[in-house]
Amino acid sequence: MAIAAVDVYYHNDRARAACVLFDSWSSDQVRDTYGVEIQAIQPYKPGEFFKRELPPILKVLELVNVSSVAVLIVDGYVYLDEHGAPGLGLYLYNSLQKKIAVAGVAKTYFFDDELRVKKVFRGESKRPLYVTAVGLSSELAAENVKSMAGANRIPAILKYLDQVTKLKNTLPLIFFSSVISILKILL
Repeated sequence: MAIAAVDVYYHNDRARAACVLFDSWSSDQVRDTYGVEIQAIQPYKPGEFFKRELPPILKVLELVNVSSVAVLIVDGYVYLDEHGAPGLGLYLYNSLQKKIAVAGVAKTYFFDDELRVKKVFRGESKRPLYVTAVGLSSELAAENVKSMAGANRIPAILKYLDQVTKLKNTLPLIFFSSVISILKILL
């Protein structure tokens, strides 16, 4: 089973969503890359981030054989508070009929809850990543994120994914890639 990671980049009224598949948490290679661009996206509303982010993610996942995915990583939180208020990750998990575990990897602090949010320190960074999960324990998700390839705070594959969403010369963005060594790309 593969691991997938998704991300979305916004420019004006467009959203560019990308998804990468890789074989193991410690892998430094992407097996496949998928992307789409959609127009007329929802405006951002505080507390309703999922309404803007979820449609592009679901659109790019239409290109992926999701039955081969064990865990999906999102840039954000699964839960938004200690009471289990749903974040993007939980909305995605429910949209996928609870068949694929979702790990949220956030770069910015949102709330403290030792049961739901695990701080992951990578490399020499003094700033943690904030990991939440559904369909697998937050502890396991945090251990897996910590084990991802790359010496910096942001794992190499997630850094690559972020760069892919921002490529300016890929409109319309629909592409598939062969196995790519992420470390070579990032150097």
